[in-house]
Amino acid sequence: MTHSPNAAAEAPPIASSLREIREIGVTLATALILAMAIRILLFQPFTIPSSSMEPGLVTGDYIVVSKYAYGWSRASLPFNPPLPDGRLLGGQPERGDVVVFRRPHDPDQVWIKRVIGLPGDTVQVRMGQVFVNGRMIRQTPLQMVSDHDAPQRRVLEVRETLASSKTYVAYDGGPDQPGDDTPIYRVPAGQYFMMGDNRDNSLDSRWPADLGVGLLPAGNIVGRAEIVAASWKPGAGLFKPWTWLNLQWGRFLKPIR
Repeated sequence: MTHSPNAAAEAPPIASSLREIREIGVTLATALILAMAIRILLFQPFTIPSSSMEPGLVTGDYIVVSKYAYGWSRASLPFNPPLPDGRLLGGQPERGDVVVFRRPHDPDQVWIKRVIGLPGDTVQVRMGQVFVNGRMIRQTPLQMVSDHDAPQRRVLEVRETLASSKTYVAYDGGPDQPGDDTPIYRVPAGQYFMMGDNRDNSLDSRWPADLGVGLLPAGNIVGRAEIVAASWKPGAGLFKPWTWLNLQWGRFLKPIR
């Protein structure tokens, strides 16, 4: 049997092309697996959808969350699979940490707030002042500013300083606001009391679970918010190419305090 010169000439390029396609496929699959492993085990990005954590975090911020900071639970995994409760490895949140979590009343919703009360603490708000274990969190008034996401609203910037010396800036919308006066909450073991920094525009642990957060079970925690990687102005979106450059340039690579 004889072979045509053309068939002999064409065979090597076809084999070479198939080998290249296979190598590209293996490379893409490896990259995808690595990216998923990093997303599940180490870091995951989230976009801030609301104003409840102003002024530190604003609508459109694209943040990076550390998953290994507190270990892993089913809330850390995609789609919140029906696994046993509890956390694997990792430490415990500290008072003042900014935490991403699955809302207890609706785990499909991912929210972000600041840890104010730890297991065993008592928390109360009186006339807008936050008391933890009977001691007031020290507040230092700074200046009146326009709310970042609602410039028509004037708010007072207040620096809060915890007993650990951790400090951050919150918004105070004025006296006699809903949530300015609460009963004493006792935080049970394995749960946390969460509050938004935009104190008069945040549904958090001051509100019952069907309206806000209620007390947050440790198993609902996704991870600790670490850094604002980038930020887009409200209205920008992945499927709106003309908005991709509507950036808030001053918020790139901003550590989350």
